[in-house]
Amino acid sequence: MKTLLVLLLVALGTSGGQNPPVVPFEKHAELTSDTPIDELVFGRLKQLKIQPAGLCSDAVFVRRVYLDAIGTLPTAEEARRFLADRDPHKRSKLVDQLLARDEFADYWAMRWSDSLRVKAEFPINLWPNAVQAYYRWIHTSVKKNVPYDRFVREMLTASGSNFRVPAVNFYRAVQNREPKTIAAAVALAFMGARTEKWSEERRAEMSVFFSQVGYKSTDEWKEEIIFFDALAKPAKNGAETVLPDGTRRRLLPGEDPRAVFADWLTRSENPWFARNITNRVWYWLLGRGIVHEPDDLRPDNRPSNPELLAYLEEELVASKYDLKHIYRLILNSKTYQLSCIPRTNHPDAEANFAYYPLRRLDAEVLIDALCQITDTTEEYSSLIPEPFTFIPREQHSVALADGSITSSFLETFGRPPRDTGLMSERDNRPSAAGQLHLLNSSHIRHKIEQSEKLRQVMRSGRNPAEKVRNLYLTILSRPPTKEELLVVRDYANSGQIKRWEVMVDLAWALVNSAEFLYRH
Repeated sequence: MKTLLVLLLVALGTSGGQNPPVVPFEKHAELTSDTPIDELVFGRLKQLKIQPAGLCSDAVFVRRVYLDAIGTLPTAEEARRFLADRDPHKRSKLVDQLLARDEFADYWAMRWSDSLRVKAEFPINLWPNAVQAYYRWIHTSVKKNVPYDRFVREMLTASGSNFRVPAVNFYRAVQNREPKTIAAAVALAFMGARTEKWSEERRAEMSVFFSQVGYKSTDEWKEEIIFFDALAKPAKNGAETVLPDGTRRRLLPGEDPRAVFADWLTRSENPWFARNITNRVWYWLLGRGIVHEPDDLRPDNRPSNPELLAYLEEELVASKYDLKHIYRLILNSKTYQLSCIPRTNHPDAEANFAYYPLRRLDAEVLIDALCQITDTTEEYSSLIPEPFTFIPREQHSVALADGSITSSFLETFGRPPRDTGLMSERDNRPSAAGQLHLLNSSHIRHKIEQSEKLRQVMRSGRNPAEKVRNLYLTILSRPPTKEELLVVRDYANSGQIKRWEVMVDLAWALVNSAEFLYRH
């Protein structure tokens, strides 16, 4: 098997003889600035004398946009249909179709659940009932494309049972209930700011707005009421307090300071609100924030392209905080559709988006992709025998509500523990343990060898070359190059290897290729 993997990797880098390398990742087309995003990015690259990459091929685009928009691979038929389509607008049409699919809500609810610490057990301790209520509320908000300002405001001002008013779980998903801890969670999630880098005075001023959050248990097991406690002694009774931008505000008796803060935060002119979320969406789709790290917005961490970030902020506000509008703008840009193959070694090329960055698939996306191509399932459960902790076998990993529900695969491949809400909790760096699991584990071998779906794919062609093409479309979402077909043919003729074994070895080699394991 390893011999075939090495030969296929060589085939991608060279076509043999005197011919130039065959690279199925780029499209021969003029690179034009068709959108304001492209004008701002390519204009910046021109100033820096950085040459952008070429456009990605249709085969790369269809796989990339499926993974980035809905966290799943296209099926072989979806890839084949897209590649055969001659409509010059097929990319933008595909973007619209993906943004309307149910999987969009599954994938982006997972992203939000990471940031909002949706986890039943230690150290968050939301408990399973509350996790399910909170996750369903997040999922429904994403599916209905609830305006972002309303989504955030509902969390900040919510009161009621954590089982019946799901948004109040934002206040429970913190590691302690001190006002400064709550303020830090709010700043990180909705301002992209790390308050440990603020002055003590500034942290104290912001914590005032969360100094009257009350918690009360009920007779129902693990239910809790979160409310504005008007009887609690406020940090500043009838005195001026200071908002994070320096604005002074007098809190009136009986006034919920959370609502005062939410009013300030969601104003269109707020210096953090729209900037934070548009920068995060850019990071999620392109692997790097315009401000990087994406949850570390501060005056001395400047955006690489201030005009680009300002444009996205303005578009979000003008669209009444429609996040799908921002996804659509980015996904339809030539900047997003650049090849992953740099044309320069300029040190500022990555920070200025001169090419699409390679990144390994998220743990949940990777295991779902393996299950999809083999038509197999995974088992997830919790050691705690509570409701909602036993997961149906057909459950997709991206749709797991609870960060406590995990597996050795997800942990090996860097699924975030959801303890802090920091973006850096997710670890997509390659590891020896992960590579060995894919190369040698019985888990992956059984998925491939016992897959009836792969058997059908391998039987579906009229000749060996067509069988190979079908397998490539199933796993890599593209047909093989001529060089790759020759490699597989030579491997099949190299010894006493049965045809079925050749195809199993090919599936294993493709699954272990960087092309399968990475967004590219």
